[in-house]
Amino acid sequence: MSGVALIICFAIAVVVMIFLISKAGVHPFLALMLISLALAIVAGIPLAKIPAIIGDGFSGTFKSIGIVIIFGALIGTVLEKTGAALKLADMVVNVVGQKRPELAMLIMGWIVGIPVFCDSGFVVLNPIREAISKKIGENPVALAVALSGGLYASHVFIPPTPGPIAAAGAVGLGGNLLLVIAMGAVVSLPVLIATYFFSKKVAKSVHISEAEANEVIAKSYDDLLKQYGKLPGGFLSLAPILVPILFMALGSVAKILKVGGFAGEISQFLGNPIIALALGVVFAVFLLAQTGKLGEFSEITNESLKIVGPILFITAAGGVLGKVITDAGFVTYIKDNATAIKAAGIFFPFLISAVLKTAQGSSTVAIITTASIMGAFNADGSLMQVLGFTSEMSGALVVMAIAAGAMTVSHANDSYFWVVTNFSKMNPQQGYRTQTMLTLIMGITGMISVWVLSLFLI
Repeated sequence: MSGVALIICFAIAVVVMIFLISKAGVHPFLALMLISLALAIVAGIPLAKIPAIIGDGFSGTFKSIGIVIIFGALIGTVLEKTGAALKLADMVVNVVGQKRPELAMLIMGWIVGIPVFCDSGFVVLNPIREAISKKIGENPVALAVALSGGLYASHVFIPPTPGPIAAAGAVGLGGNLLLVIAMGAVVSLPVLIATYFFSKKVAKSVHISEAEANEVIAKSYDDLLKQYGKLPGGFLSLAPILVPILFMALGSVAKILKVGGFAGEISQFLGNPIIALALGVVFAVFLLAQTGKLGEFSEITNESLKIVGPILFITAAGGVLGKVITDAGFVTYIKDNATAIKAAGIFFPFLISAVLKTAQGSSTVAIITTASIMGAFNADGSLMQVLGFTSEMSGALVVMAIAAGAMTVSHANDSYFWVVTNFSKMNPQQGYRTQTMLTLIMGITGMISVWVLSLFLI
């Protein structure tokens, strides 16, 4: 098959995949697997080789990043179930103060959103937003926008949420999550600033009625605290997040300084993302013990696996699609005719991710699929190499570009859109004026930040 025909087939495959997920209601895992198989056949890959290609793409993804995703999800579930997420939120409010409620909501969401899914994080933290709004008379919509933006920024940019972890693995950075975490924090800073100013503007233009506001506050913050009992201590609430980051930093520093002997070996061992996050899980167990919930550990683990299972399978299916794209000759053709794509540069993965996000709704699916298409920075023949992204830093910036695209934009086909609007008692029109406009601003701000960084770092 000619190169042009391959590109046309790929474009049709993407359209069909979006239709299957967003319109036909097919699960993303099945849609990705079906499209991968159909694309392999249409592209002319010998039938005898297709099963091996599917197996290699599927197992390779699990091997590189599966355990890390499971540990990250488990930490997040423990923080949610023990009330540690609320403790972190309390700590933020105490530091920032209630005189700057939007800023408190923003930082609170950003911190809690690192280990906890944005949907769950909004539900968990919403009573705090309601209590602050009721106590100081602040516009609840402005606080909802700030909270939503803070959660969303860390959800797409910063591991250990599954999307950026999976993307890191797909582009070849599974062993250097610290770099992705650091770049996620840097890129999210201007995004948070834009969110803060947008939330202040929303306060002047979008309002819900007093009756609706009172209906929202069905459960007071004090009632929520009674549900958890005594909140855990600050150190143990923070440790499951902070300890893995510290050990990954230790491993990176030892590698840079070329520390040898036993010290170097133990530093590399503890700094490996799998081991570092395993230590985070250990501190999560201590957290369960402190809150008297150690007996629920098995149930919490099962719940985490139920949440993360579909994400693991979608990630693996994305790996299959990436393998098919490479073996079918797409990348070779693009390499031979790469002038236009190279001109797009770092904006190319952003655009692909934004199209997928807007069309089918899931940020995680958009991130995983786009990262799988891009391939690893150190893999011969990958799209990353075609575009000139051949270093760890360039790989990290590509992950950030994909993440920025994956938040552009949230609307009616996105579950997070309905979580934010329904819990804030906004109607769909107000949701488009707030959540949809917010995610457009966040995505563009994030991409501009990535582009500026790319001018200096790659």
